[in-house]
Amino acid sequence: MQRDPQAFEQFLGSLRGYVRERLVPNEARVADADEVPADLVADMAAQGLFGYSIPEAYGGAGMTTEELVLAAMELSQCSVAFRARVGTNTGIGSEALVVDGTEAQKRRYLPRLASGELTGAFALTEPEAGSDAVSLRSSARREGDHYVLNGTKCFITNAPIAGLFTVMARTDPNDLSARGVTAFLVERGMPGLSTGPAYRKMGQAGSPVSEVHMNDCIVPAENVIGGREGQGFKTAMKVLNKQRIHLAALCIGPAIRMLQDAVAFVSTRKQFGQALSGFQLIQALIADSQTEIHAARALVLDTARKRDEGIDVTMEASICKYFASEMCGRVADRSVQMLGGYGYIADHGMERFYRDVRLFRLYEGTSQIHQLNIARRTLAKAGYGGEGA
Repeated sequence: MQRDPQAFEQFLGSLRGYVRERLVPNEARVADADEVPADLVADMAAQGLFGYSIPEAYGGAGMTTEELVLAAMELSQCSVAFRARVGTNTGIGSEALVVDGTEAQKRRYLPRLASGELTGAFALTEPEAGSDAVSLRSSARREGDHYVLNGTKCFITNAPIAGLFTVMARTDPNDLSARGVTAFLVERGMPGLSTGPAYRKMGQAGSPVSEVHMNDCIVPAENVIGGREGQGFKTAMKVLNKQRIHLAALCIGPAIRMLQDAVAFVSTRKQFGQALSGFQLIQALIADSQTEIHAARALVLDTARKRDEGIDVTMEASICKYFASEMCGRVADRSVQMLGGYGYIADHGMERFYRDVRLFRLYEGTSQIHQLNIARRTLAKAGYGGEGA
C-alpha cells in the first residue's frame, strides 16, 4: 500500500525540481566527460536516490512498486546516465538480495547499497548466453568453505565501478537446466575477479558497461544468495520480473522529456510565416507521441499496482517493457523529425536522447524475446501451449 499520497506527491514534486535544476544543467558535462562526476554522485546519494526500493530497515526508502515507477518517471526525465548511475542499486543490483538474501547478507550489503557507498551490478549475460540465459557457462565449484568461480559475463551495466556483483553460475555441471544455476554475491577485491575496460557505445555516455571476468575466483560459501544452491535462476527471474516494470517506467521519462523539448521547439520555430506547431502534420506527430506516453504510463501503473497486491504479473511485466521501450523509440524518432536538421546535430541534445534510448529495446530482454514470451503465455493461458521464460 502506498504511503500518505499527499506526502508522496510532495516528494515527487521535490524530485522533479531536483532533476530540472540540478541534473538537466549537467547533462552536457556528463556526456563530455563520459562519467557522472563524483560531486554529482555524492549529491544524488544525499538525495537518497540509491535506496528507493531497498527496505527502510536497511536504510532505503522502502518504496512499493507503484511508488518506484512514479519516481522513475520523474528521475528519467534527464540524461539516461544519471538514472543508470543509481539504477542498479534501486533495481537489479540489489533486488536479488531484497527478495532472496539471508538476513545476514541483507544487513551486510543493503545499507551500503542504499547509501550509495557501494554500487551494485547484476551479472547474468554471457557471450554465449544472452536471451537464452539458461545456457550460461560460468561455473562454480565447491571446495570446502568456498566456491571457485570461472567464466565471463558481458554487457554488465556499472561493472567498471561496481563493488558488489550478483553473479549467476552453474554449480551442477550435470544439470544443464535452470535448476543447476546458483546466485552468488561477489565483492570486488575477491581473488580472481576483474572487469574489462568500459565499452565504447552508440549512446548512454557516462554509463559504464563492461565485461566481468572470473578466473578461479574465490567466493565464500556464505555468499550464496539465500544460502541454497540451485535457486539462482528463480532469483534472477524474480529480479527481472520487477525490473521490467521499473525499466518500462524509465522509458516513459525520456519520452516525456523529448516531447516537451520538441513541443517547445515547434512552438517557436517558424516556417512559411507561422510556427511549426500550426501545421497539422506536426500536430499529428505530437498527438501520436502524447497518446503513446499516456498509454504506457497507464499500463505500467496498473501492472505495478497489481504486483503490489501480490498478483502474478509475469506476462504483464513483459508487456510493459516491450510496449514502453518501443514507444520511447517511436517518440525519439518523431522528436528528431520535428526538430528537422536541429534534431540531428549534437548542440541541441535531441540526438543524444535518440541514441541513448535505442538500448531500451535490447536490454532486460530484447523486444523479440518479449514478443515470444507474451505470445507463449497467452497461448498457455488459453490451453494451447507451454509457458515462456
